[in-house]
Amino acid sequence: MADDTARYAAELFPGDYTSWRYCIEVKCGLALTPEFLQARIAVLGDPHHEESQRFARLYGDSYREQVLAWFQRAAAKT
Repeated sequence: MADDTARYAAELFPGDYTSWRYCIEVKCGLALTPEFLQARIAVLGDPHHEESQRFARLYGDSYREQVLAWFQRAAAKT
């Protein structure tokens, strides 16, 4: 990951799982705890949740689904 750190730091929107983890853990300073992961999965996984709908309006539903998949992947590793 060290070789791609500059690229990850410059990205506005993560384009892959490693970039997404860098964004969450380094840029945002958030720990991917099991509780945090499950909370985000619950919100993004519910297309009727207000926050999920807002995310889809801002970034598109396919990106919401991609981010949800990244949260699910991280949860599977914990």
